[in-house]
Amino acid sequence: MDSLINANEEAAHVLVVDDEGAIRYSVSKTLQRVGYRVNEASSGEEAIDLINAQHFDVVLTDIRMPGIDGVELLRRIKELIPDSSVILMTGFASLGTAIEALRLGAHDYLIKPSSSQDIKHSVSEGVKRSRNLSRRRNLLKVIQSNLSELQANQKRVEQSSAYEEGSREFAAEMQADEMSVPETTGSMELGMLTVFPGRYQIAVDEKPIDLTPTEFDLLLYLAAHQGRVVSCHELVREVRGYTVGETEAREVIRPHVSNLRRKLKTAGLEQDLIVNVRGIGYRLNERAASNGADG
Repeated sequence: MDSLINANEEAAHVLVVDDEGAIRYSVSKTLQRVGYRVNEASSGEEAIDLINAQHFDVVLTDIRMPGIDGVELLRRIKELIPDSSVILMTGFASLGTAIEALRLGAHDYLIKPSSSQDIKHSVSEGVKRSRNLSRRRNLLKVIQSNLSELQANQKRVEQSSAYEEGSREFAAEMQADEMSVPETTGSMELGMLTVFPGRYQIAVDEKPIDLTPTEFDLLLYLAAHQGRVVSCHELVREVRGYTVGETEAREVIRPHVSNLRRKLKTAGLEQDLIVNVRGIGYRLNERAASNGADG
């Protein structure tokens, strides 16, 4: 008897694309048995119509199809729903096609006929990847929104100060400074840190630091919720994508925090950016996060 999917995958929506009806039926039934919501498409064109109408966490598609083939469909999906995981299926495997698929961002590459176990495992990992990408994108939106609000508040304070002092020259200088604030789409400033969302990297005084995806997401989540203590349970759920008890969550998160602190200290950040609130969780050190931000 097939085991049910993980609770975190229950709402996952999967699209199966293949011009052979028997294969579509077989793959769809394999996934439906374990609880996924599944739609089918018999061509790349039909798949695009479905994708334009609703969101899919994972798309499994044959490579060799008339009209829009699997590789072209992969390109279109990355433009329409970049967080979706695409799994390519083929009965005519070649190294060149596999390399091209991975280069274009395919999550996995399956050889037909694939076992039900391989299909379920690939889709399960694809759902996790898709949800992690969506979670990271939402975190970035929150941080960018917070940064915009902070910049707007700073602007109002600076304008008020300028009027009180009656210094037109000072106001003009501050206006020029504000116009030079960099866009947050390529990088974001978090106190002394520069955050590069697209490449799991931050920098301290222009010195780059490579982070693991978990370290990066952990830092972003704390930054997005600056001003409050975040429990380890919540960090595991939002950063790692699964739920455990607080005691186990503390053991999961502690080494990531330790590694992140070590990397920041090695790069020259003297104050601890992440504060451990004993028995509760972690919060961002607001003094360290804002240090140097006033320029």
